This record gives sequence, C-alpha cells and structure tokens, in this order.
Amino acid sequence: MYVVIAIIMFGVLIAIHEFGHFITAKACGVRVDEFAIGMGPAIWKKQKGETQYALRILPIGGFCAMGEDEESDDPRGFPNQSFWKKLIILCAGSFMNFLLGIILIVLMYGNAELFRAPVIESFLDGCPYETDGTFEAGDRFYSIDGHRIYLYSDVSMFLERGDGVYDITVVRDGEKVSIDDLKLTRTVQTEEGLKYGFVWGVEEATFGAKLRYTWNTTMEFSRLVWLGLGDLISGAVGVDDMAGPVGIVDMMNDVGSQAESTADAMYSILYFSAFIAINLAIMNMLPIPALDGGRVFLMIVTVIIEAISRRKLDPKYEGYIHMIGMGLLLLLMVVVMYNDIVRLITG
Repeated sequence: MYVVIAIIMFGVLIAIHEFGHFITAKACGVRVDEFAIGMGPAIWKKQKGETQYALRILPIGGFCAMGEDEESDDPRGFPNQSFWKKLIILCAGSFMNFLLGIILIVLMYGNAELFRAPVIESFLDGCPYETDGTFEAGDRFYSIDGHRIYLYSDVSMFLERGDGVYDITVVRDGEKVSIDDLKLTRTVQTEEGLKYGFVWGVEEATFGAKLRYTWNTTMEFSRLVWLGLGDLISGAVGVDDMAGPVGIVDMMNDVGSQAESTADAMYSILYFSAFIAINLAIMNMLPIPALDGGRVFLMIVTVIIEAISRRKLDPKYEGYIHMIGMGLLLLLMVVVMYNDIVRLITG
C-alpha cells in the first residue's frame, strides 16, 4: 500500500512542477506543443487543440515542450516572448513545488496538539551547564555558529556538525544573549547513553504556532538541501549516497511500513514528500544546463551578450548546451537508479 502511495506522491511532485510551467505558459499566451508526465515512450496521449497531452512509461520526470531551443516565426512561440514572460514561465515549476511543500507541511501539522520547542525547560540531574550558570531554564536557542535554529532538532544537528567549541546565541527574558567559545560535550549518563543534559520544552499548537512551525520547517528543509549540496561538493558524501525515483519510493515505503500506526505513517510520508517537493524546487533552479535554473542563467547571459554585441544570438547554440546537459543528467540518473536498485536487491 505504501509503495503505491509513494509512487502516487512522486508522480504528483513531478506533475505539479510541469503544471506550473504549463498553466503559466497558457496564461501568458505561449504555445505549448506537449505536456507530458514521465519520460520515454508514451503509454497514453491525446491531442487537444495545439497541445498534446501524454503519459510516458518512465516515472522519472516530465516536460512542458514549448520549442524553447528552436527558432520560430510564431509570435506565440516561447523564443519570441519577452524576457519577463520567459523568466516567469521558467520559474513557475519550482514555485509550484515550493508551494506544494508548504501545503504538505500544513497538512502534516493539521492535527498537531503540541510542538517540541528548542527551549530548555529544565535540566537532567548532573548537567554541568546548569550548575555553572551557562544556561538557564527558559533559554530558547536562537543560533549556533551563525546557523539559525528553527526546530529543536537543529540544536543536536549543528552541535554534531561542529568541532566541540561553539558560538551560541539564546533568547533569555526577551533579549539575545551570546555565549561565545563554549565547549559543549555530552557528559550526563542516561539509559539512552550520554546526553548534554537539556530537557526540551513543548509549545501548544495554536493556529499561530502552526503557521510559525510551518514556515520554520520550510526554512529547515531548504537549508538541508543546501547543506546536502555543500557536503556533495566537499566530498563528505558521494554519488553512491544519492537517491533517485526508485530510492525515494523505497524510502517512502520504509517510513510508512515502519510507523506504529496509519496516522504516523501518513505523517511520515507527508513529511518526506514535503522535503522532496522543496528539494525539487531548489535543485531545479540551480544554474545547470537543461534545468530551469540553467535556462534562466543562460537567458540572462544571452541578454547581456546581445546588449553588448547588438547582435541576436542563434538559439541553437543554447540548445546544444542544454542537450549536452540533459545527456549528462540522464547519465547521472542511470547511475543513481542503478545504485538504488542494487541497494533494493541487497537490502
């Protein structure tokens, strides 16, 4: 059941992205040749007006074909549109993914009664940071080493990513208090192992709190994407650690199957889906050829070059760049999918 739900959710994430391009193009009066969900051979297609609607066999993407890389005499063709129309259309897919992510988080928090807050409610017995006066009950973590604390889980994440000495800012009695060069270690022994000794507080899930935690979670997901990209660039993680459609569906199935109840399973799937939606929104706007961000970047470069040279560039050259980028992305997707399948088989 959770595999089916995961596949449907992944399909929705793709469809909503391409729908963003499609509906914006239509609203701007731009000709759309094909609106497709999936890649590869079509298993269903229908022509309606000037647009062909298609469902393709591989659920690993989709597209809204507007003749982006072709010369056209059609005044409704995408290449003949103004800079701002093209910019809005290209950004619309990521905007829809980002918006969907927020909506999923709202649904996720819909039945919440309490939120765990990054606030020290009390201390475990023997906590040295209470006895030496470093922290006080009621302190709300505001930042660690310059990283804004949105959720209570951020505290442990940035403490674990640090080197053991931290610059911490807390909000105490309505004012920010800086605690610089603090050596913070796990020293309190519990049944679950060593702890820092903080007991986290809770906050009633009022309407205002739900809105605030929705936005904070959105910011947290966005930051996790950038942290992941940083780890990939620095070599902390590699291609083997990446997951594609197969891996994502498998992970959604795992979080659903391992949940203690159906309600917990749906919460986990909504959480995971919201993170993937925001991940797609950000990743698609990276300045990489064939991605929306790459098209926006090259469009800006083209405008600058044409303004300086006073000559119109042939769009086929940009098309070549995107074709090469698409080929490399498809190769990466094949490698990632192969790794996903190997992990799935070897378990």
